[in-house]
Amino acid sequence: MDPLDRAQVLLLCDLCEKAALQSHCELCQINLCKTCVGEHLSDSLKRHNVVPYKHRTPNYPKCPEHTQKYCELYCEKCDIPVCSTCISSGKHDGHKLKDILERPGLIKEILKRDLEDLEEIIYPTYAEIASDLNSEKLSMEKHYDKLTTAVTKQGEDWHNEINDIVKKQKSEIEEMRSKSLAVLNKKGREIEQILSDVKESLFNLKKILNSNDDSLASAYKSRNAEFRNLPHKVHISFPSFSPYQINTEQLNQMIGSLSALSITTDDHGYTLKTKEPAVFCPPIKRLLNRAELVTTIITRYYIYSVICLSNDEIWTCGDRIMKLYNIHGKSLKSIQTNSENKPRDIAVTRSGDLVYTDPDARTVNIVKNDQIKEVIRLQGWTPYYICITSSGDLLVTMDSEDDEQSKVVRYSVSRQNQTIQYGSEGKPLYSSSTYTKYISENRNMDICVADYTAQAIVVVNQTGKLRFRYTGHPSATKRSFNPFGISTDSLSQILTADYNTQCIHILDQDGKFLRYIDHNDYCDLRHPWGLCVDTKDNLFVSDANGGKVRKIKYMQAVV
Repeated sequence: MDPLDRAQVLLLCDLCEKAALQSHCELCQINLCKTCVGEHLSDSLKRHNVVPYKHRTPNYPKCPEHTQKYCELYCEKCDIPVCSTCISSGKHDGHKLKDILERPGLIKEILKRDLEDLEEIIYPTYAEIASDLNSEKLSMEKHYDKLTTAVTKQGEDWHNEINDIVKKQKSEIEEMRSKSLAVLNKKGREIEQILSDVKESLFNLKKILNSNDDSLASAYKSRNAEFRNLPHKVHISFPSFSPYQINTEQLNQMIGSLSALSITTDDHGYTLKTKEPAVFCPPIKRLLNRAELVTTIITRYYIYSVICLSNDEIWTCGDRIMKLYNIHGKSLKSIQTNSENKPRDIAVTRSGDLVYTDPDARTVNIVKNDQIKEVIRLQGWTPYYICITSSGDLLVTMDSEDDEQSKVVRYSVSRQNQTIQYGSEGKPLYSSSTYTKYISENRNMDICVADYTAQAIVVVNQTGKLRFRYTGHPSATKRSFNPFGISTDSLSQILTADYNTQCIHILDQDGKFLRYIDHNDYCDLRHPWGLCVDTKDNLFVSDANGGKVRKIKYMQAVV
């Protein structure tokens, strides 16, 4: 078939967009079907020139390589127009060539679809997002105004309380001053009276001695013995004022504290507007006053690690096997190590592949399509606990062969690119024991290690510099802190399982203790070991001895 005839079959009328075109208007540069020709010619204000489509004057573009030639065909593979010289050169042998006049029609359809998509979906969605962001900004300003008002009122209340206390203490001082002065004045009057009597005795004695009247001497009575009996001395223990040393941190806790600002990015992003517009409303969350037990997954085997594959599926690790469960407790998959050794810890990559450590074989392995592949093999060191970072790197805690050194190593695929072992003074960051050292990366890129032997959470920044150590709540002096599993959430809060005291510690990103999840929350924590948090900030806790995994809700969105 002639290319022009083929184009006539494929292309539709530009007016009705239903019937196959047959004619072309040279003046208006539009294609027409038989029915629409008459309607088009009815516009007598223009001198239309309608010709059969195959006889129209072709609007071929010039060839960019051969400027004297016109491109009548289009190479689909190279995505360029070609002329007869291009074709004869052999560069397009075997390529699919089409009549170039067919392309404008196809492009026009694409343009129409894009225009419709932009007008009806994309632009309204972005307009909706912009509107919601403006609303969010207004809401944010109101929220911060309320915070400022609350802090100001609290300050005024404390100032009033302090002023009242100071006024009361001043009044007490004046009262004590008056009592002290009254005692001293009374004693002063007594002394003045005695002095007066002594002066009188002195005058009388001098008078008798200077007189020749013996009767005066005979009548004299001495009072010296009376005067020698001195009065008791008054001792006043003046009150003192001992000002308390101002402890800024304690004062902050007494007045009130501000929670940390958390700015997160929704993993799922915005949703394009459809029939029901997407509404942008970033969640603001806070800790519940009492955590809630959502469900219990029964596995019936010894578990010491748990990790979320999704919000509805979790991998568990224990004995010589790793099992995948859904939220209803159904076992979906089981994987046994190739070496038949016990896997120590597990993690899930961003693509959903399972990674585990085999300390006996000194390897780190990945499971892809149910096939186990060795990723890292160590010499002189033994890998134990792992986590996947936000960038996709692998963090591994490991101990030396002689059990005298511990460190954290970062791997990109199987290439080692960072070692974290010593602090700024050259002292080891972690205990040398091969005991538990679960690891997790926080949203702020901090690396958090639960060092059981050191009884501490050791937190370093992404460069390996020590930020802080958490050694348990100061009030818990009668019980030791024994951290096992560790995880972090969307607010960069750090959660760790305290196995011996059967509770979960929750800290902010700077190591400040926020609260416990313990027996007061009725979450049935028996022997909490492994921890993980899903994307909705639900906590999963593995019970090592009971073979159970408990899903706990400990945060809620603030409306």
